[in-house]
Amino acid sequence: MSQIPAVEIITIGDELLYGQVIDTNSAWMGQELGKIGLRIRQISSVSDKAEEIVRALDEARQRAQVVLMTGGLGPTKDDLTKHVLARYFGSELELYEPSLRDVEAIFARFNRPMLEVNRQQAYLPKACTPLRNTVGTAPGMWFDDGGVVFVSMPGVPFEMKHLMTTHVLPKLQEYFRVPPIEHAVLQTIGQGESFLAEQIAEWEAQLPANMKLAYLPYLGGVRLRLTATDDGQPNLRERLEAQLPPLRALIGPYLFAEGEVPLEAALGTLLKERGLTIGTAESCTGGAIAHKLTGVAGSSEYFMGSVVAYANTVKVRQLGVEPATLEAHGAVSEETVRQMAEGARRHLGVDVAVATSGIAGPGGGSEEKPVGTFWLAYADAHQTVARKITFNRGRQLNIEFITTAALNLVRQHLPAVG
Repeated sequence: MSQIPAVEIITIGDELLYGQVIDTNSAWMGQELGKIGLRIRQISSVSDKAEEIVRALDEARQRAQVVLMTGGLGPTKDDLTKHVLARYFGSELELYEPSLRDVEAIFARFNRPMLEVNRQQAYLPKACTPLRNTVGTAPGMWFDDGGVVFVSMPGVPFEMKHLMTTHVLPKLQEYFRVPPIEHAVLQTIGQGESFLAEQIAEWEAQLPANMKLAYLPYLGGVRLRLTATDDGQPNLRERLEAQLPPLRALIGPYLFAEGEVPLEAALGTLLKERGLTIGTAESCTGGAIAHKLTGVAGSSEYFMGSVVAYANTVKVRQLGVEPATLEAHGAVSEETVRQMAEGARRHLGVDVAVATSGIAGPGGGSEEKPVGTFWLAYADAHQTVARKITFNRGRQLNIEFITTAALNLVRQHLPAVG
């Protein structure tokens, strides 16, 4: 086929409707489908009831040419998807030997006995094209029914991602002969989308007709995604990349990475390249900065440690904050956070340190220092820089925003070499 198909996602499971499990699968699939030029038209969640699943399938096939399903493929009695699909497509179940071997291998790997219910997972409708799942016990299923493709996958995220990456995305591209599409992502921090849009308006206005810029804001920054669609001319990728140099020049102070690279990973790359080590002194963020930094593979090369100085006594004993400073200015002050950052450098023996102190809420504020008042500080061998931030969107978002701001403060002042 040569048409670009409409895609619909159906997630199956009472746990999704009760809010006991958050549907992250649909967001991930949307991102990956977008990379190959496919867009989701609708997402639906249905319960573990046969009639609800059938109704969702009937409705989806009226709107879409691709229906992607997740969930309901486990070994328990409430996992009905496979049996509903067998009836829906008028098909008997039969043993698929490669999947049986996959299931046996998984149980052997963990030295656990395989139950009959697990063996039953290798029985699939004859009407489907099996999709081998080598990382789990439930195979995927591909059905082609009157030009509409139905794909059923496990709801477990890492199993779904494996099947999508290994089988589903390549098969969709081949089946529908999706036209080429190219993306470039530039990650920015420290400015909102309105400011960026105004700053790059002239550049955006001159883009070719087959290229479009999307603004994708997140807490503290904006991802800029430039997409080029097929226009029948050669060298689509090269023509896309030719548009980027002037954009980089316009957003330079706010650009921290290209591609799907989080801020903490980009900062880690800078620290490694410059031979620098880092530590954190955290009060209001409670170790969130350290958690971000250590979530990056290879962070042991540059991250040395953290002091979570929530109490003033810890600020004094572990970081060397002067009691007189706390008495005169309080914990949430420029003077205190500067001493925290400098004390962290000494105590942890690192090249650079970042410190946070603030009132995350919902209580603890005052008229002088209301909830949402924060001080950050960065220290290296040559300078200590402090910054006050006022931000109040609730405790969790406050902590997340200040964590991002602290990482960005380091990025902005990091010395060129260790």
